[in-house]
Amino acid sequence: MAKTKTAYFCSNCGYEAPKWMGKCPSCGTWNSFVEEKVSVQKQGSRSDKGLLRGDSKPVPISRIEALEEPRIHMPSEELNRVLGGGLTAGSLTLIGGEPGIGKSTLILQNILSMRGKTILYVSGEESAHQLKLRADRIGKVADNTFILCETDIDRIFTQIENVQPGLVVIDSIQTIASEDIESAAGSVSQIRECAARFLRYAKESGVPVILVGHITKEGAIAGPKVLEHIVDTVIQFEGDRQYLYRLIRPIKNRFGSTNEIGIYEMVRNGLREVTNPAEMLLGTERDGKISGTAVGVTMEGPRPFLIEVQALVSTAAFGTPQRSVTGFDPRRMNMLLAVLEKRVGFKLASKDVFLNIVGGLKVAESALDMAVIVAILSSNFDLNIPADVAFAGEVGLTGEIRAVTRMEQRVAEAQKLGFKTIYIPKGNLKGVKDKYTISIREVARVDELCRALFS
Repeated sequence: MAKTKTAYFCSNCGYEAPKWMGKCPSCGTWNSFVEEKVSVQKQGSRSDKGLLRGDSKPVPISRIEALEEPRIHMPSEELNRVLGGGLTAGSLTLIGGEPGIGKSTLILQNILSMRGKTILYVSGEESAHQLKLRADRIGKVADNTFILCETDIDRIFTQIENVQPGLVVIDSIQTIASEDIESAAGSVSQIRECAARFLRYAKESGVPVILVGHITKEGAIAGPKVLEHIVDTVIQFEGDRQYLYRLIRPIKNRFGSTNEIGIYEMVRNGLREVTNPAEMLLGTERDGKISGTAVGVTMEGPRPFLIEVQALVSTAAFGTPQRSVTGFDPRRMNMLLAVLEKRVGFKLASKDVFLNIVGGLKVAESALDMAVIVAILSSNFDLNIPADVAFAGEVGLTGEIRAVTRMEQRVAEAQKLGFKTIYIPKGNLKGVKDKYTISIREVARVDELCRALFS
């Protein structure tokens, strides 16, 4: 019988320690260590030897042929864009998201639309009857998709050898366990061992594997950080339950860019691709007759988005003014308020300021600064901004409006959606302004922008 010992693992990064520690020395997280039993006999076994085979030899990099990785085209174009053009053969992809956000629905409606490839869907959370009801609701049934309800990893690999699939889906990795590890399913040791075995299988067989993972209350993928290091691609599936829209964005991608974003709408029979993000990010009630709204042009990777920014400025009812922000960095909004007070002379320290990004999107790009300032001043003066005016520019601490990247794409997107005027930083479009029909207004400082809009 194999001897066992007790070890402590950090649930955030997977750091192993012989005794309990209050603070993890690797990632700095407090109270994250959990106690688990580890088999001594398994240390140094074949599961810990890595991914290379025994006959592997070092090869000079000049003699290695750079072959184009074959891609498996997924039925969803939004998912293909996020993956970098499709699912790479032999890759291990992790899709994380909150419970009930639509991870299983997204994967199921994609694999049920794939033809010419045998697919094995391993479910550790739902029964075969539940999956059949979900497939009927989506309205797609395929004979090339096999359902396996199992949580033991050895039995899963036995069925993989019998079915010989071209794609394997594990839903979810937190429910899979190995009998070689004495800890419960979902523990640090189980997740690390099971993910490593699926990675070895994917690399040796060339069959892509998709793992579904849950996220913690803090928004991180449940399990140790080592899980994110093992996989090739990490995709975050996010959204707000108050909205029907869902976003997928890559956090890590060894075969493509991490600046892409995919947008879906949750409908009765599944997820619908949103090819025109303006229908989500621009409010349908915009008529330019209400103060406190402005439209900014931001970028998510190579895709320009026009986003409506709403602000409400009112007299503080209590001694301390409130600052409430949804979808934008609150520290950056406080910086913009300080710039307005110091450089332009607007006294907003005694007023409540509420800021909201329409559509439930979280924006981190600084090019939305100009739209945020305009929306705040519009609400403060109770003067409306015309509905056909857009803004794109970063605001510096000295009050200057700084140039942003990919301005040509931003202006072209605003022109395509019917906007008549766009305010941009001075000198951001040198020599190419004449090719646009939209009116381009260049401003160099915040006070100049305020005079142009509110004088």
